[in-house]
Amino acid sequence: MSRESIEEGELSSPLVSKEHHEVYASGSGGHVGANTGCDSHGGSDDQSGSSSATGVVVLSTLVAVSGSFVFGTAVGYSSPAQSGIMDDLGLSVAEYSLFGSILTIGAMIGAIVSGKMADYIGRRGTMGFSEIFCLAGWLAIAFSKVAWWLDLGRLLVGCGMGLLSYVVPIYIAEITPKNLRGGFTTVHQLMICCGVSITYLIGAFVYWRTLALIGIIPCLVQLLGVFFIPESPRWLAKIGRKKECEVALQHLRGQNADISHEAAEIREYTETLQRLSEASVLDLFQRKYAHSLIVGVGLMVLQQFGGVNGIAFYASAIFISAGFSGSVGTIAMVVVQIPMTALGVILMDKSGRRPLLLVSAAGTCLGCLLAGLSFFLQDLQTWTKITPILALGGVLVYTGSFSLGMGGIPWVIMSEIFPINMKGSAGSLVTLVSWLGSWIISYAFNFLMNWSSAGTFFIFSSICGLTVLFVAKLVPETKGRTLEEIQASMNPFSAKR
Repeated sequence: MSRESIEEGELSSPLVSKEHHEVYASGSGGHVGANTGCDSHGGSDDQSGSSSATGVVVLSTLVAVSGSFVFGTAVGYSSPAQSGIMDDLGLSVAEYSLFGSILTIGAMIGAIVSGKMADYIGRRGTMGFSEIFCLAGWLAIAFSKVAWWLDLGRLLVGCGMGLLSYVVPIYIAEITPKNLRGGFTTVHQLMICCGVSITYLIGAFVYWRTLALIGIIPCLVQLLGVFFIPESPRWLAKIGRKKECEVALQHLRGQNADISHEAAEIREYTETLQRLSEASVLDLFQRKYAHSLIVGVGLMVLQQFGGVNGIAFYASAIFISAGFSGSVGTIAMVVVQIPMTALGVILMDKSGRRPLLLVSAAGTCLGCLLAGLSFFLQDLQTWTKITPILALGGVLVYTGSFSLGMGGIPWVIMSEIFPINMKGSAGSLVTLVSWLGSWIISYAFNFLMNWSSAGTFFIFSSICGLTVLFVAKLVPETKGRTLEEIQASMNPFSAKR
């Protein structure tokens, strides 16, 4: 059968039936046919991937998000270390700016290869490989005597970050039961916040070389931990290791759990997709993948161009320019950020992705509007007593709202919507877009603020408002659905309309 006939024939029908998964009555999944009771009621939830978190799932997630903590420590390092590094190594402001920004360049390099690497050596292997980069980078920073050695270390840490930013949410999404997937995947964002905040805190009291050595600890936790956790069952199925896929799935769901339905669903979907060739980056731009690509890339573009990295990197300067204490404002941001991220984790699988995204995007829009209004009134020299409070309130509303949803949910959705045959290429593209957007905003932010502080925040507010419309019109709800259900509904694998 030709590829075209596969696409237009058997694949043009939904891979997951509306009732539940009765499509698996034939082929290698025949033993879990329509008579297994897999309707939308009763005890079918356990068979279709809905179950409680086992110790193995919790341990695997903790090992994975150790990489997220590494991510956070790398992002948070440059602020507390700045004065120490500049004094000890005699760096100019321009040289230290290069040190800070080269992290993002490294992350873009890591992002480009992340998807393909995760497809070739597995999710566990990629996490381990990324930590080798991070370990080498932190050691280079800790023992550097000259600026170029410092920059090389920062670049290596960035490469590891780029790999981790893709593989951690993908791995967690692929191992967790569908009813817990959103909350568990959002722990990635929570641990990034914790990494940033703890690095800020410790960095206030320790020498910059000591802080770099402390950054090695979470790297070692993940590097050693990957030897004690199972590989992603979906990746094992993708490369044809069916027996190992079932063993890993049984290990994750518990020895007494009935995994027959979930295993058959993964196997059937993977086998069907393998009749198509592995998707390249150019293949992503076919019409059949348009919905997934628009949602995945669109959310990342809107997340970054909503101004998050400009506000995060230059928060202290924003508060000072608004007439408020930079240190008090930054501490207030940290105090708001972690609880709101934790709340987002709790609500993820209760309220769903779309409502959280809508509330979060609306909140960031309001926050930027308040901050912009503060600078606008300051320019007019009107209500000067309340403008600092208005700026602080706006940034805190923005930070809290972003942490609630827009920070983590785009990564959750990215890990859910792409079919396994295109996940590598798509993941690399989406992660690269995110880091590119991060670099553009962090680079351009000071220029924009010099042009017009009020105008900058009004632009960000407009983009956040556009995000609300984008989510309302295009982003699907993925709560409580298996990865195969989500991907089949978004990517019908048919050229016909």
